[in-house]
Amino acid sequence: MISYVKKKLIIITAVYWFLLLYIIAALLFWFIELNNHAISTAKEQTTFLDKNSTDYQQKLDKIKDTLSRKKTQFIGEGLTFFAVIMIGAVYVYRATRRQIKLSVQQQNFMMAVTHELKTPIAITKLNLETLQKRKLEESQQHKIINNTLHEANRLNSLCNNILLAAQLDSGVYNSTKQEINFSELLDECIKDFVNRFPQRKIQADIQQQIYINGETLLLQMLANNLIENAIKYSPKEKHIQVKLSQQQSKINLTVIDEGFGVPISERKKIFEKFYRSGNENTRTAKGTGLGLYLCSKIMESHNGNISMTNNTPQGSIFVATFKV
Repeated sequence: MISYVKKKLIIITAVYWFLLLYIIAALLFWFIELNNHAISTAKEQTTFLDKNSTDYQQKLDKIKDTLSRKKTQFIGEGLTFFAVIMIGAVYVYRATRRQIKLSVQQQNFMMAVTHELKTPIAITKLNLETLQKRKLEESQQHKIINNTLHEANRLNSLCNNILLAAQLDSGVYNSTKQEINFSELLDECIKDFVNRFPQRKIQADIQQQIYINGETLLLQMLANNLIENAIKYSPKEKHIQVKLSQQQSKINLTVIDEGFGVPISERKKIFEKFYRSGNENTRTAKGTGLGLYLCSKIMESHNGNISMTNNTPQGSIFVATFKV
């Protein structure tokens, strides 16, 4: 698919430059023709002048002045048309490349989301068939049920991300903000991840009684996406830190991991819709490219911002800052 897109982009670029050069050449030809016509007209008018006439020089100067004004007019019009053509050309070129890039991202997203949907459905189906056909010990049943619930939560989280992204993009999402105890909400999110991933080491440093005027669902999704990213993109033996603190007029939610990190050139791109890092460690991990995009949109809706820096010696630090 990538090679096909590259070929398509090469063809479009070649056609684009051919048409642009043709238009510029036509504009130049138009200027030369008009200028030559003006010169020939001036020469023709000059030949009809009577050199013995008392006002000969005055009429000659008038013809030269007219020719000069026409040249200035042609140059002005030519430069104006050239500027308009170049502005339009740049806009069309960028829009075309953006559209092709978006098309590739959407195709990648569709493949990723199809895989993400099929996996929990297949696991859930297999677990239920196992429970139906075999008599297992209680401990085994409990393990299978927990695994099924984990996959169901994964599926529910993915569906919520897709639905919220569609609603935010279309502007139909109705936000109902209220005073929320963000400390308690974050504690619950961390407890949920500890239960779902008992083998992972999650360190919490939560300042209590921090309140935010926001929406519970969106803030839960923000915390869940950041913590899930840290779990997804860092080795199982590494620690994950989740911090919440308030300093004067700012509230900071910080999630620190010791994972693969993000190249400096991609720090802004990772918050774009459907974007996934070019790092192979990142690409091989599960994901749709919606998590961090939603985090940035959620922060915008809460009058805040989110940023990312690299951890030392390795990993990422994501900081979501709310203005109080």
